[in-house]
Amino acid sequence: MCAEVINSASHDSGAGGALLGRAGALGVVDIASRRWADPASLIAKQLGIEPQLTLRTELGGDGPLRLIAELSERIASGELDCAIVCGAEALATLAKAMADGTEPDWPAADTAAPSVLLGSDRAPATDAENAANMIAPIIVYPLFEYALWADQGGTIEQHRERLGALWERFAIVADSNPYAWTQEPPTASEIATASPRNRLVTLPYTKLLNSNIQTDQAAAMIICSQEVAIELGVANDRWVFPLAFGQAEEHWFVSSRDRLDRSPAMGLAARGALGAAGLDGDDAAHLDIYSCFPSAVQMACHELGIDPWNESRPLTVTGGLSFAGGPGNNYATHAVCSLVERLREDPGSSGLSTAVGWYMTKHAAAVFAAGEPQRPLTSVDARAEAGELPSRQMAEGRSGSATAEAATVVYDREGQPTVATLTGIFEDGSRGVAQSTEAGLLSQLADEPITGQPMKFAGDGTAALA
Repeated sequence: MCAEVINSASHDSGAGGALLGRAGALGVVDIASRRWADPASLIAKQLGIEPQLTLRTELGGDGPLRLIAELSERIASGELDCAIVCGAEALATLAKAMADGTEPDWPAADTAAPSVLLGSDRAPATDAENAANMIAPIIVYPLFEYALWADQGGTIEQHRERLGALWERFAIVADSNPYAWTQEPPTASEIATASPRNRLVTLPYTKLLNSNIQTDQAAAMIICSQEVAIELGVANDRWVFPLAFGQAEEHWFVSSRDRLDRSPAMGLAARGALGAAGLDGDDAAHLDIYSCFPSAVQMACHELGIDPWNESRPLTVTGGLSFAGGPGNNYATHAVCSLVERLREDPGSSGLSTAVGWYMTKHAAAVFAAGEPQRPLTSVDARAEAGELPSRQMAEGRSGSATAEAATVVYDREGQPTVATLTGIFEDGSRGVAQSTEAGLLSQLADEPITGQPMKFAGDGTAALA
């Protein structure tokens, strides 16, 4: 699929194979369907090209924007004059093969290392967080959502209705996206209401409020210098310029963050990129806010000063990871490709794409415009500044009284609650994490937010309301 979309990108440029032949680098977003150490080398052989550099990102949805930034900077510095970015997933094919008991006919795993490996493969959680069942995005992001619910108020039904209305706007955009995986967008009510086809997954999320990773999707782009574009006859109406990039990391472990309903590091990355481009959130006509879960969108909007409930302000150009598709780490490549199309149709406008890795942990942002830039390309690395943000001590293995902060519940396929993950704040400000399987508590967590109620940690990894 990568070779196919790269050829499509070269055709879209109008320069065809000549542009591919100039590519001094080929970067590939980490592929979850099948792990290859250096997939760029395999793809280059299929294309019949010999790039000087092969690159691969580590695990994380921020990878595409970091890869685009890396190659754009190398071109701006004169090290390269043309590069390719691509990514692909065949998780739908893989799921079907596993269900059928067969093996997809894919190239064998390689052992060669790429020229450049971007990103961090650091473990996303502590032992205590893992013991509390904070073991995947589908559990951690609902914790963030619970904190948002507590902050916004109302019943769980009212909050889920808000989320359904928000996600319906994403589904409507997906309906006009010919590359979207979901072609029949659900309504707000269908998204918010649990049903046999839309089961509760984790409180408060139904299935349609989660990313859809079981897709077969690929995307690619070609980045080159203005001189190469002119030399090879790429028409001006094809040109879109990167203006600025930003990156930052939240305090790595969720337990150590000041608040669960905020992401200040995301703000540093996105506002840093916008500022470097001479813009703010209102100036960017086109947005694609990383939408792995509704909590991620709300937290990003807060940092950017955007009202997520404002129906007149589109927050995606693709339809988001639930409806356009959430192909592993590669969603942001699709977002940038869609953003390029919007910018070509709206000359003189600018657009912002954001991306996230792990649990609102790793952040990347990129600003693009169809008009020729008035400033040099700039990358803002706000990781040091983000490291100085307020934090909390992690109270691992501690027992005693605390104040409840947030919670989520995992449901089985029949809609029955199985286990809860809870967080609480001790009197000294440290945060504890724990789990519970107590039936009464599992039911109570969906009645109203427990935030602010007294609770007790047992010291053995469990907790209960006092």
